[in-house]
Amino acid sequence: MPKSLQLLAALALLAPMAVGAQSAEPADSAPVASHEQTAQRVGADETITSTLGHDSPSTTIDRPGAWYVKVHVTGLHLQPGDVLTVASPDGSETHTYSADVTGNPAASPDATGFWALSITGQTAVVSLRGPDGAAAPASRATVDRITRGFTPQEFAATTPIQPYSICGRNDYKDAVCYQSSNPTEFGKTPPVARLLMNGGSLCTGWRVGASNRVLTNNHCIGNASTAANTEVWFNYQCTTCGGSTNAPVTKVLGSTLLKTNAALDYTLFDVKDFGKISSFGYLELDTTLPAVGDEMYIIGHPSAKPKKVSLADDQSTGGICKVTAVKVQGDSAQSDIAYKCDTEGGSSGSPVLSRKTQKVIGLHHWGGCPNQGVRIDLIAAQIGSLL
Repeated sequence: MPKSLQLLAALALLAPMAVGAQSAEPADSAPVASHEQTAQRVGADETITSTLGHDSPSTTIDRPGAWYVKVHVTGLHLQPGDVLTVASPDGSETHTYSADVTGNPAASPDATGFWALSITGQTAVVSLRGPDGAAAPASRATVDRITRGFTPQEFAATTPIQPYSICGRNDYKDAVCYQSSNPTEFGKTPPVARLLMNGGSLCTGWRVGASNRVLTNNHCIGNASTAANTEVWFNYQCTTCGGSTNAPVTKVLGSTLLKTNAALDYTLFDVKDFGKISSFGYLELDTTLPAVGDEMYIIGHPSAKPKKVSLADDQSTGGICKVTAVKVQGDSAQSDIAYKCDTEGGSSGSPVLSRKTQKVIGLHHWGGCPNQGVRIDLIAAQIGSLL
């Protein structure tokens, strides 16, 4: 198994849970106060200086134990035909930038440069290249910052334990575990993606509608800058039930924040390179209020893990997640639905789906056993014209 995948597996095994996350609340315990589940912090920033040019065309950034490396590039100037590449050592993951940042549709500009898409694993190789292999003398770039993923030990040491959101036994499973037993529910998993915001925090988002639209929480992406500096990872999931090998991931950058609302805790945004993710499909919104007792499930990335489905529920009769209350207090009056599906930090922004309609009925955002999602009928009334 590649070392980066071993690190990810270790991360999942070692990590205590973030705000909104925990295990083993007794089934008969009284509910605790619900609380907003935070974005999961997973990386650390570093300042470095590494200048690339004709005589020094490449630099290797290695951070042992890191599960991703993301570089910030400034002063990018490329002569015609030259490119900047950010790649894994074996070239299996390569991101190419072929123009100055102001004209580069693949980059996320800011005042002093741009963040390249991350490289999964502990090593990133940044290079200037020309058509014949060597870049022109006038081409140049500087790597001035990086964000690198926490090692498993750092993740365990810095993440506080909070005793809510895993209600009773932890019942969520890898998405692929339901491929045969629940093909309909499994078929709704491809549009759900992991979000890496500003290089160091994780939430969940998902394609809504057939056009270029992604939905998540306002407390994950609350402004245009964060939207433009968010990586959206599709297909980040295990290839076998309970396994530690991940499927190939498709990464795109966020682009424009289209609408956001703190009272309903949602943000709608679009992405660059939409054609790369259009094949993952999309979810539809159910604009009717669900009923107490309706069966439901959640698809997301709890605690920075590969994609999980929370369908089984040892707290509900019949062992399936159910809506336990509607029109409950959230960030605004009567804005939420409640349930005891298991979630954790990083689940923020996950879609809550009805098993009856197979459409989205909630946008998960709070933990507390019961956990809570914003009513999608309220969100749909605000974003419907943009879909």
